[in-house]
Parts: sequence; C-alpha cells; structure tokens
Amino acid sequence: MDFRYSDEQLSLQDTLQKFIAREYTFDRRRALARAEPGFSREAWQQYAELGLLALPYPEDAGGLGGNGVDVMIVMEEFGRGLLLEPYLSTVVIAGTALVNVAPTAATRDALAGVVAGTTLLALAAYEANGRYDLAHVECTARQDNGRWTLSGRKAVVLDGPSADHFLVSARTGGAKADRRGISLFLVPKSAKGIRLYAYPTQSGGRAADLELSAVEVGATALLGEPGEALTVLERAVDSGVAALCAEALGIMTALNQQTLAYLKTRKQFGVPIGTFQALQHRMADMFIAAEQARSMAIIAALHARDEDAVARRRAVSGAKAYVGEAARFVGQQAVQLHGGMGMVDEHVISHYFRRLTTIELSLGNADFHLGRFSAISA
Repeated sequence: MDFRYSDEQLSLQDTLQKFIAREYTFDRRRALARAEPGFSREAWQQYAELGLLALPYPEDAGGLGGNGVDVMIVMEEFGRGLLLEPYLSTVVIAGTALVNVAPTAATRDALAGVVAGTTLLALAAYEANGRYDLAHVECTARQDNGRWTLSGRKAVVLDGPSADHFLVSARTGGAKADRRGISLFLVPKSAKGIRLYAYPTQSGGRAADLELSAVEVGATALLGEPGEALTVLERAVDSGVAALCAEALGIMTALNQQTLAYLKTRKQFGVPIGTFQALQHRMADMFIAAEQARSMAIIAALHARDEDAVARRRAVSGAKAYVGEAARFVGQQAVQLHGGMGMVDEHVISHYFRRLTTIELSLGNADFHLGRFSAISA
C-alpha cells in the first residue's frame, strides 16, 4: 500500500505549517490560553476560509469530501503548533455524529454553521460513574406532548464553555448500562435549565461539566431514531480517537526535533551533550517510538470511518493504546534531556508534555483501549 501523501494533501500540510509559523507563535498561544475563551476566533474563521471546517464531510452535506488521512494531516499539524481551537470537539467528533444520523433541517443547519465557522458544538456523552463507557447513561429524556425533557449530568465536556450547542446522550429506554435505549439530542446552550461548570484543562484548553435540570427541547432536537444512538456515538468518538493519535504524533515529532537541536547546542565539559553516547541512544529510542506511533496513527486514520464496527474499534483502540505509551515515553525523555528547562512554563517543552498527558487521558486512556482491543481480539 502506498502511504505517500497526494499533491493536494502535501499542499494542505504546507499551508498549515506556514499559517502556524506566521500566525500561531508560542507566545501567541500562551496568551490565548490565559484569556477567554481560550482560543482565537479569528483563527477559527481562517480555518473556515481555508476549508478545514468543511474538510471531513461528504459533499452532499456541504463538505469537501475529505477522508481520515486528510483529518490526520490537519491534526498532526495542530499538534506541532499546539493549536487551541476546538477542531476536535466541533468538527471531528460532533460533526461526525451529525453526518451519521438521518439528515433533518436541524442537522443541516448545524453542519452549515460548523462549515461557515459560526457554530461551535460539543459532545456531552460521558458521565462520571461511567468512566469511558458511552453506554453508561443515567441522564434521561422523557417525551410529553411532542416535547422532550432532559435531566441528568454530563462530565468532562471538551470545549463545553465555548459551545453554542451540545450533542447530549440521554436514555429513553432500558437500564443505565444497556446498549439500546440511548438517544441523541441537539440542545442549545441557551436552553433553560442548563448549568455549566467550566474549568481549564491541564494543557491550556477548556472543558465543563454539564447539569441538565428538566431542560425542555422540541421534537426536532432528537437526532436519528430514538434509542439507537450508541452506534452513532461510537463512530464519532472513534473518529476523535484517531484524530487524537495524529495530534499526539505531531507533538512527538516536534519534541524529537527540539530535543535533538538542544542536544547539539547545549555544552557540558566543553562539548555538546549530544556527543554523549547514552544520550544518543535515548534520542534513537525516542525516534523509533515516534515512527512506530506514526504507523499506528495511519492505521487508525485509514479505519476511522469503517462501517465494520469491530475492525474500526480494533484499529483505533490498538493505535490509542500504543500511541499513549509512546507519548508518555517521548514526553518524559524530552523533559529529562532538557533538564530543569523542560519543566518551566516559559519553555514550549512543558506545554507539549502537558498536552500529551491530556491526550492520553482523553476519550479513553491506554489501559482502557488496551482492554477494548483485547476484548475484540479474544
């Protein structure tokens, strides 16, 4: 199989690299992380103009018909540049969910807003007692006179504070851990009864816990068939997992480049420390880990949209488990080889390390995905 990028993909990669070098310096990124809303709305509009927000969606849904590898390219460069915009939550995860339910006026309007850069979405599917299990849903939705009333709590809603609408999973039937009986609703942030508990993440982004107290929405808020949303949620989250693997790959590549440059210039005993054999061996191990992670990220990108749920889960969980371990190794080694400088907020290495740590815990950590992979392979 030919894994080389096409001319169009190389052009996309080059455009992103030039944008980041010109508009998204490390100092700019630090300033954005400290201020609200935690990212650049101007940059978000530029992504819309570049077509990044329409990239993953089919043409009949107003997108550009991009594939999983196209998303991988974008997320890898987002990782290199430590970009803060909610591309993962809005475009990759929530957008994937919208294109995989039966199209309605509500889904078409929401997708059009995403593509134009005027609408931000966030998936509210995880609950505190369920860990990473999407089937663990205690939030309820009850129908009365054509309207739905939602009640419950959702945990760690990525980019929740800036979202205009939430995609909320709620149980319309079955017990709290049943795979059937879960429905998906498009709920505006302005809906009465929503309370948001916002907080910063370790990597400089934003997240929130969501409390829904008898939130009323109309019949059009229901996305897809009632009680059949779990497969849609799993496809959306699997796409997000593959995207996170690509983002981690971009960070590991940047860490290796910066660490190698540091070893070539930092001197001890009158010579660059990069001449010490022990440190050369560490760099070699870091490079190997990143290259193996690249292979796994490619596999995840190629299978992220598989209709075969078993093949898709096996690919993305295997990749997330390996990339999580590789990211921990590369990140720790980079910090250690930089010494005390690797820990200070003023140095980009610490920010790369924090983002890798957050990625490892997002959408299922290495242990969760290793268990999922093992269960599929058994």
